[in-house]
Amino acid sequence: MEKIKIKDQEYGIKSMSHVYLNVIRIEFFDEFPSVTEWGGDISIYTAGGVLADTLTGWGTVYRDEGQVVYLSNDGSTYDPPDEPGELPEMPYVPTLEELQANKRREVSAACERAIYNGVSVTLAGGSVEHFALTEHDQINLFGKQAQLAAGVEQLEYHADGQPCRYYRAADMQAIITAAMWHVSYHTTYCNAINMWIAGCETAEEVTAIFYGADVPEEYQSEVLQAYLTQIAAMAGGDSDENGA
Repeated sequence: MEKIKIKDQEYGIKSMSHVYLNVIRIEFFDEFPSVTEWGGDISIYTAGGVLADTLTGWGTVYRDEGQVVYLSNDGSTYDPPDEPGELPEMPYVPTLEELQANKRREVSAACERAIYNGVSVTLAGGSVEHFALTEHDQINLFGKQAQLAAGVEQLEYHADGQPCRYYRAADMQAIITAAMWHVSYHTTYCNAINMWIAGCETAEEVTAIFYGADVPEEYQSEVLQAYLTQIAAMAGGDSDENGA
């Protein structure tokens, strides 16, 4: 089950999708936030507990239907028809191909954010440090891998917001290993979502997809399945848990 976190509180969700350009729809399982609890970032977690994406700016409750909540990122709210039975003006309805192209762009941007957000690594001394993974950071770490291969025992680097310092070879290897796993997992997961998008036959199927959703088994590559098994093992859960 996917989850979102709002103000340090987690909620299980059934689905999350864009209904308009500036409006998203979130359907909850049981517990759901009150109107006053919305605001700030929305963190999306996979069923395996991996942070998939963080949405910012979606702090306005567009429409509240209890377990289904609509949020806007432009301050707009739902304006019901003036007269009973009057239908609100219908927005432009994109084609399936347009929806698929937009969804691929949305997923690609979310994947990039997830990668760039980086990883937290537990070092040999027990401390936990966070490392961003922008393209520049990734290139820098690949250079550190070459230094390790050359036998360098102390390598200069820095955690987010911290001054540069020397890391022992074992700690540097732990940082590089975690970084490579993080980048490879999200790249693999994003690829699987794109296969899922391509296989959609209706607009409803496309709009129901979001970064952090469980990928149906028929669109899971053998590489993604291997990652899911690792994630389930790390979480102590069922190895068949479908959390990407």
